[in-house]
Amino acid sequence: MKKSIILPAKNESLGLAKVLPELRQRFPDAELIVVDDGSTDNTIEIVSQYVDRLVRHPYSKGNGAAIKSGARVATGDLLVFMDADGQHQPADVARLLAELADKQLDMVVGARGMASQASLHRGLANVFYNRFASWVAGHRIHDLTSGMRAVRARLFCEFLPLLPNGFSYPTTITMCFFRAGYSVGYLPIVAPPRLGKSHVKIWRDGLRFLLIIFKIGTLFSPLKLFAPIALAFFLTGLGYYGYTYTTVGRFTNMSGLLFSNSVLIFLFGLVAEQITSLMYLRSAEQHQETKHE
Repeated sequence: MKKSIILPAKNESLGLAKVLPELRQRFPDAELIVVDDGSTDNTIEIVSQYVDRLVRHPYSKGNGAAIKSGARVATGDLLVFMDADGQHQPADVARLLAELADKQLDMVVGARGMASQASLHRGLANVFYNRFASWVAGHRIHDLTSGMRAVRARLFCEFLPLLPNGFSYPTTITMCFFRAGYSVGYLPIVAPPRLGKSHVKIWRDGLRFLLIIFKIGTLFSPLKLFAPIALAFFLTGLGYYGYTYTTVGRFTNMSGLLFSNSVLIFLFGLVAEQITSLMYLRSAEQHQETKHE
């Protein structure tokens, strides 16, 4: 099966100078694609001698947008995504592809351990994201934010409209595959320190990831988010009613408000669940129409 290796890059000339020659040597028959997301360094000069296709954004659109641009122009049956900052090793590409073929999986993700995290707080944050996403998906997720993965192109392209332009494309595509019932596997990898300056800002992107946590819940399994909140309101109302009944012997407006809010929140969750199902159905239908055209 034809393979396409896609690297999104924004001012990653140091990493590209290290990664591209080894990729070309190891995978001479693979289609090598670099998506330049508005770089201002010498990325173009380094890339041009190694890649089969260079996609250039006139300005920075975000990592997710670069991933989508690469997937749209790729001609391979299998897509491999990896970062261009030197953290992902070309030798692991063959391992991912072998795992995908041997176990007949739809996507294989390179899972980093704590030793491969850039810092302790980022490692702890990723542990939290992995556990929350595992609860939402109902499956064990070893690395929610890993940018290194091999996937079947036909299935990946089904979800292009759902992928964000900025951060968290790995989060979204992982949850999409679990939601659709596709097979996802994990393979341990070691990620050395990146080359060059990181584009991640601790406070700004930390807040973004907190929002992503809530978006994961509402986008992929709304009831798992709404139902516990509704239950909390109901139990609070029940407890407050028990307190007022024993102290003043009556049912208060506050208890009624808490009970009614619990019902409304639960109903909102049901509606959100139906909207989510329709959204995935529409995405699949659009993909089928695109294939027929």
